[in-house]
Amino acid sequence: MAAALDEAAGTLLAVWEAARERTTSRLSGAQLRAVMVVEQYDGINLRRLATLTDMLLSSASRLCDRLVAAGMLEREPGRYDRREIALHLTPAATQLLAELRADRRHRLDRILVGMSPEGRAALVRGMREFDEVARRGEAAAAEGWPVLQPSGERIGDPQAEPESPGEPPVARTA
Repeated sequence: MAAALDEAAGTLLAVWEAARERTTSRLSGAQLRAVMVVEQYDGINLRRLATLTDMLLSSASRLCDRLVAAGMLEREPGRYDRREIALHLTPAATQLLAELRADRRHRLDRILVGMSPEGRAALVRGMREFDEVARRGEAAAAEGWPVLQPSGERIGDPQAEPESPGEPPVARTA
């Protein structure tokens, strides 16, 4: 089962990568991931960004320097500690992420239209369940950090609003 899913996921990953290359050709994968984290956690500090992206603090700092120079991020002194720097997306970064999502969805729509309605429904059901199980596992392993959700939704974050009972989580993409 895992091998079959791995093969099928290759096509999905190819769609993701094609959209990323077309839309965000001027950003590396690490830079795009950092931009997506800052989108989700507006005002995040550099240390937390480094933790959530599994980077060394010095590497995250250099990456942010490049993103500031590229016009994707803005820095401002933290609200509670002026020595701490808060990171925010620029309008250019917000637009870039919107274009990425639109391109990805367009590419997915072109594939999904060839599927039967039953196949599409089964795919969505399966992906939602897969997403839910994966999020539960990540939340347990996150050790106090909220699980990253590209949609901006925070899972495992005490400041996040709880989901409505009985509603399955919606699988969202960045």
